[in-house]
Order: sequence, then structure tokens, then C-alpha cells
Amino acid sequence: MSQRKKIRLILIAPAEPLIGGQAVQAQRLVSKFKLEDELDVRFLPINPQFLAPLQKIKFVRTIVTTFRYLIGLLFSIPSADIVHVFSASFFSFYLSPAPAILIAKLFRKRVVLNYRSGYLEKHLTEWPAAIRFMKMADEIVVPSGYLVDVFSKFGIEARSVVNFVDTENFEFRERTVLEPKFLSNRSFEGLYNVACVIRAFSKIKPEFPEATLSLAGNGILEKELRDLVDELRLEGVTFLGPLNQKEMAKAYWDCDLLLNSPNIDNMPNSLIEAFASGIPIVSTNAGGIPYIVDNGRTGLLVEVGDCEKLAGESMRILRNPDLARQIISNAKEESLKYEWTEVRSQWLSLYRELAN
Repeated sequence: MSQRKKIRLILIAPAEPLIGGQAVQAQRLVSKFKLEDELDVRFLPINPQFLAPLQKIKFVRTIVTTFRYLIGLLFSIPSADIVHVFSASFFSFYLSPAPAILIAKLFRKRVVLNYRSGYLEKHLTEWPAAIRFMKMADEIVVPSGYLVDVFSKFGIEARSVVNFVDTENFEFRERTVLEPKFLSNRSFEGLYNVACVIRAFSKIKPEFPEATLSLAGNGILEKELRDLVDELRLEGVTFLGPLNQKEMAKAYWDCDLLLNSPNIDNMPNSLIEAFASGIPIVSTNAGGIPYIVDNGRTGLLVEVGDCEKLAGESMRILRNPDLARQIISNAKEESLKYEWTEVRSQWLSLYRELAN
């Protein structure tokens, strides 16, 4: 009997030095796919790094990177069976996934559009031309039921394949009594509203003087956030900078509560990593978060922008060990659906469908 032909897959997504959920998930997928006998996987970054001096000039960097990316598409796609391209929203959609879709269709390749932005509804409402490109894909895959529902409003069918946690890195730690050691793991961008976490912490601090807050990440608002910490005269706040996966796992291990206060979101990796690490979550209910966190069962949710309630729910779980233990236990059980063994079969099944 002849050996089954490998499916030639090219995965297109952000890579370092870009830091964020897409880059993390892309690298996790590539590392796992390379272990699969039936896949021959190649990775193409949307942000190829070359001509280092030009990478330091803002607009020149975009032009040079885009040109190099397009050349990469033209050389890589013809030898692939399936083109799996990650997608954000707005203008970046036209810089990265749209060209990949067009070139893939030019060479009659199957396309998986892996859309990952919480801005989907705003994107399709304000940039309706994007819908034409999306409908050219053979499959649209999203990481949460939230985006499936948003796509359906525009008459577009999508399927959900969730993000997964590398449980080899994120180890569960039993917490019988929570200490007021808070962690935030979001980029310092406007939509993630890390300022709300800081303001909530300022309300917790008088009740728990020993409380600490670790802020993992970086971004354009870092100076503004540092200034806010100074303005509120907060002690115990540490800016950790951007962390790799091993460093992030240690940050979860060292802290006891995850604070998350985005205004817009889809499926943040930090929440499922917290589930797996045994660190309870207090978050705003932005976008797809209620599809991941069951309020009162696997975490605590408050309305977007409500820093006062974010602080209140944080202090409630600190003062109620039984509630904390139950949430941690439920979240640990919930984390099983985000393990690779659960997600692997969904990707392989999809690729087999498209390859036949």
C-alpha cells in the first residue's frame, strides 16, 4: 500500500519581534504541526526581518517589509496545498491576508482565513470591501463562538477552533489561600485599557496595603501608564516588560489573581493560560470574553470600564477562600478543552477536508 501523501501547508502569521496573541498562537501551531507525519508545514511571517537599518524607519519599514512579504508569497504559495493565513482587522487586513488570499486563488490553492480580531463587526461595517476577500477563502476559522456569531450577522459562515495552551510551559499551582498578588498580561494599547487595571489596583491598595501588581507587556501607552502610577502614588507596581512564554509562565506562578480590563476583545491567550495555571480571573466582559469565562463559575466578570467593580470583585474573591477554590477548580476543568490533544483533531480534520 502506498504511503499517504503529505499535505503541504503554509502558515502565514505575525512573528517576533511583534508581541501578541497571534504571534504566540502561530508559533505554537507551527511547533505542533511539525510533529505531524501527514503535514509538511512551512511558516511565512507577515513581518519578515531583513535590511535591519531600514527596519528602524517607520514608513520605510512598512514599504520594505510589505515588498519582502509579497515576494515571499509568490515564491511559497505555488508549492503549497493549503494556505492558512492569520488575520487582524482594518488596514492590516489589506496588507497581509488579502494579498495572500489573492495570490493563493491565482494559483488555485485552498485557503483557510484564520480571523482573530475582536474588531470584526466594526471592521466589516466600516470596510465592507473586506467581505469580498473573505468570501474567497475556502474556510473561515475563528478562535471563539463570539466571532462565529458576529460573522453570521453579515451572512458569512465561520467555524470555531479555539486557541490552545502549551501545558508543558504553564503548570498548575494549587492555591488554598490567595495572596493579593495581581498580574496583568496585555499590551499597552488603548483597546486593552490597562489604565483601568491600575485604577482598580489603587482602590484595592488601601484595603490590602501589601498588595502588588505586575504589568507584563509593552506598547505606545507605556509612558502614560507609568505616569498614572506616579499620579496615584502607587507602591508595589512593577512593569515587567514583554515576556517570552517561559517568563510568562513564571509570572503566573508568582501571582495569585489575573486582572483584565479590555474595552474590546476576542479570545485572549492570557485567560486560558490563567485557567491552566490555577490563577483566578477578574475581567471586564468585553467581546468574546463571556464565551470563555462563565461569570461566577470559572471567573468573575464586570462591565467594560467599571474599574470600581473590577476592584470590588477582586477583593471579594480575596476575602472568600471557598469562592476562590471553586472558581480555580472549575477553571482547571475548563482548561482541558484548550489542550492540544483537543484542538489537534479539529485542525487535522479541516486540512484533510480541504486536501481531498
